[in-house]
Amino acid sequence: MHKLAIFLLIIFVSLNINAQEKIVKPEKDSLKTQVIDSSKVKTLDGTIKALYKVISGEKGEERNWELFKYLFKPGAKLIPSGKDNEGIYKVRYMSPNDYIQSSNDWLVENGFFEKEIHRTENTFGNITSVFSSYESFKSESDEKPFMRGINSIQLLNDGKRWWIINIYWTQETSENPIPKKYLGKN
Repeated sequence: MHKLAIFLLIIFVSLNINAQEKIVKPEKDSLKTQVIDSSKVKTLDGTIKALYKVISGEKGEERNWELFKYLFKPGAKLIPSGKDNEGIYKVRYMSPNDYIQSSNDWLVENGFFEKEIHRTENTFGNITSVFSSYESFKSESDEKPFMRGINSIQLLNDGKRWWIINIYWTQETSENPIPKKYLGKN
C-alpha cells in the first residue's frame, strides 16, 4: 500500500509539472513573484523575440531578469567583443548574472531598446546558430539608432524548448560596417 501511494504521488507530481504552462518564480529579496510564460521558449523565433524584449525598456523601467535568466541554459555565456585602447579586439565572458549586475543600472537610468533588423539562421539537428543584426535606441520612440551591431546567438533545442547557449556580439563601427547581406531589405 505504501509503495502504491508513493507511485501515485510521483505520477501526480509529474503530470502536474508537465501540464503547467507558466512558471512562477519568487523574486530575490522580495515577496513579489514573477510569472514566466514558458511558451516563449517553445519556438526559436519566440526565444529570440523574448531576448530582445526582456532587455528593452524605457528610462526608469525595470527589466524582468527572471525571464532573462530563464532563456539561458545553465553555464551559458554572454560575450561582448570590441577593440581596446590599443586597437586590439578583446572579448569578455559573462554569465547571465554577470550581465545583469553590469548592465541593469545603465539600462534603467538611460533607457534602452534593441530591435532586430535582420536574421539568418543555420540549423543542424538540435542546434541553431543565428546572426541577428540589431539597432539600439534610448527610447522606443527614437527614429535614429545610436548603435548597430550583430549578435551571434547559439541555441539548443532539447526536445522540449529552446535554450540560449551563448550570445557573442560586436558593434558596428566605421571601420567595420554591417555587411549588406546582414541588413536584409534595409
